[in-house]
Amino acid sequence: MDSDDDVFDNDNVDSGNVSSGDDEDDDFAMEVDVPNSKERQQEPEEYQYEVLTTDQIVQHMIDCINDVNVVVNLPRTITRILLNHYKWDKERLMERYFDGNQEDFFREAHVINPFIKSNLVNKPKQQISSSVAEECEICFTLLPPTTMTGLECGHRFCKTCWGEYLTTKIVTEGNGQSIACAAHGCDILVDDVTVTKLVTDRRVKVKYQQLITNNFVLCNRLLRWCPSVNCTYAIKVTYVDARPVRCKCGHSFCFDCGENWHDPVQCRLLRKWIKKCDDDSETSNWIAANTKECPKCNVTIEKDGGCNHMVCKNQNCKHEFCWVCLGSWEPHGSSWYNCNRFDEDEAKAARDAQEKLRSSLARYLHYYNRYINHMQSLRFENKLYASVKHKMEEMQQHNMSWIEVQFLKKAVDILCQCRQTLMYTYVFAYYLKKNNQSMIFEDNQKDLESATEKLSEYLERDITSENLADIKQKVQDKYRYCEKRRKVLLDHVHEGYEKEWWDYTD
Repeated sequence: MDSDDDVFDNDNVDSGNVSSGDDEDDDFAMEVDVPNSKERQQEPEEYQYEVLTTDQIVQHMIDCINDVNVVVNLPRTITRILLNHYKWDKERLMERYFDGNQEDFFREAHVINPFIKSNLVNKPKQQISSSVAEECEICFTLLPPTTMTGLECGHRFCKTCWGEYLTTKIVTEGNGQSIACAAHGCDILVDDVTVTKLVTDRRVKVKYQQLITNNFVLCNRLLRWCPSVNCTYAIKVTYVDARPVRCKCGHSFCFDCGENWHDPVQCRLLRKWIKKCDDDSETSNWIAANTKECPKCNVTIEKDGGCNHMVCKNQNCKHEFCWVCLGSWEPHGSSWYNCNRFDEDEAKAARDAQEKLRSSLARYLHYYNRYINHMQSLRFENKLYASVKHKMEEMQQHNMSWIEVQFLKKAVDILCQCRQTLMYTYVFAYYLKKNNQSMIFEDNQKDLESATEKLSEYLERDITSENLADIKQKVQDKYRYCEKRRKVLLDHVHEGYEKEWWDYTD
């Protein structure tokens, strides 16, 4: 990243995401209980973080490179490759650099040691005169040496082939961080200055900048892109923790896992839950609980009638068997065949296995349905902001000031917070083993859920001049109660984490 040919032009750098085109916050966007910057400054115990624009991300990357170069004094492009190799951990890079084995240090990062130029690097320049043509080993064309170029490894190709090679890597493969030399078997990485000089298409250069910037954020454990669609901001923290952060776009999420803020459930359990909901495990449970397999070809069959005489629909099987005992149907009705005879051990094993699957499925569906219900309700509640805005305007026509009608927006804010908390309490509850504390948790969950539904009901009522005072009082009382019960529930769960009250089923 030499100053005369820096790949990072701050005026043109993009994160690679599509810009939303409008950074202004919606007046009625959903607010989640995350402290603003002033509150964070007043309360040092709060999680410290900073929202960065794309230009600030690039500047932060350049600052990291400069910090390292103050000590190691290497070309900036090499320093960037080294930092990327060590996931932008400056301390780890420094420690490895000064451990005494610099040759291994550069080789592991796929960089030629800049302090020891190999004979391979200098040999082509010494042997080739300006009048002797060189053959490009990619297009096999004899060309003047002035049209040939290469890396410090000494492999030289024509500039046209280099440009096409780099363009393919950047645009087609989306590779910006680990573009190796075009020579077969050479793993030396192409530096930023070389890319900038050999790629002529401005759009490809911008794409390369995007890939470098994006990878810098992805590799750096103290940075994370905002996961909101079309958002180009990133969050920078001083230490990694499962804490809520709020982007300038208004989206709040957990910095540790990147999911929507999911208090009270921990990241590891939420990841298990999402995977469980996404894969086919519960579909398999349903199949096992409600179907049987053909005893001959193992095709899954669902019984849809009263007759126990089953005929496999597999064209290559057509096996006839009894749904009850799974034995061949042919001997049924014979005097010697005892389909009716009860085998206690066999029946108990089959019954236990079937009941276990049914119970497991029923338990999962209990928590999943309530989780999804609150998720869907939360989406519906967002529509309340539009109707609340209209109601606030109506109330101002009934001799209420703008400040006086703000209680409605406050109520919807709290309603959305409660919906989100309740949604994740069912993930927490699914994995929670029963004990005395879990019963207290379920009581708190029940109280919050009941109050939340009541608040939602109040907010959906039509407001008239006759019921205005009554509705206002009820809404204010209920959202304050919801806020209190939500805090009680979360404080209890957090206390349980600290005192190790919670045991999990999986």
